[in-house]
Amino acid sequence: MAATYKRVLIKLSGEALAGEKGFGIDHEVLNRVAGEIVSVAKTGIQIALVIGAGNFWRGRQGSDMNRATADHMGMLATALNALAMQDAFDRLGYPSIVQSALTLGSVAEPFHLRRAISALSEGKIIIFSCGTGSPFFTTDTGAALRAAEIEADALLLAKNVDGIYDSDPKKNPNAKKYDKISYMDIIEKGLKAIDLSAAAMCMENKIPVIAFALFEKESIKKAVSGEPIGTIIE
Repeated sequence: MAATYKRVLIKLSGEALAGEKGFGIDHEVLNRVAGEIVSVAKTGIQIALVIGAGNFWRGRQGSDMNRATADHMGMLATALNALAMQDAFDRLGYPSIVQSALTLGSVAEPFHLRRAISALSEGKIIIFSCGTGSPFFTTDTGAALRAAEIEADALLLAKNVDGIYDSDPKKNPNAKKYDKISYMDIIEKGLKAIDLSAAAMCMENKIPVIAFALFEKESIKKAVSGEPIGTIIE
């Protein structure tokens, strides 16, 4: 596989792992996604992961809760998905490490940049959990932050939608899909495909973002190899 990018950070939505159940983890989906990621990693591409927590908890669900408390619950929920993905990699015989922005000493390493880069260079997959470790930030922003820190060549947004549209394609059948769009257009138009602070961080650090449908066949492989897929933000 001819790779356009040598080191990538993949942001997976938690909802994707729930499959048709809509909640929790669909193990058939988990195993399939893990298998595709491993197949790409075996080609020599360095892969880091950030997984959202929408299949378990979103901070806005706690509407009558303290915002920081609700956000910390969401961070902990990302650790559930991270550990599940690590277990799937283990069963495939592929090495991975979970690092956490919160202290979870018995189940995950603390986030350590040099350790993460060293492990990536050794061919291990790094799973970053618990976002930035601070409330009021989304997992998109956490993914953009980690992508900048590890100097990723691209941030891959694996979603349930096949790209970025000018309006919600579920509500508007005439919604227009963008093949390519600038960071400034994302910010100025207020498009919700990526958190605006994450878009600003990627723009500042010149990290291209590729938003695509996770469940398209070999979608991650296509994104890494530079094949036309989804929407490119740069």
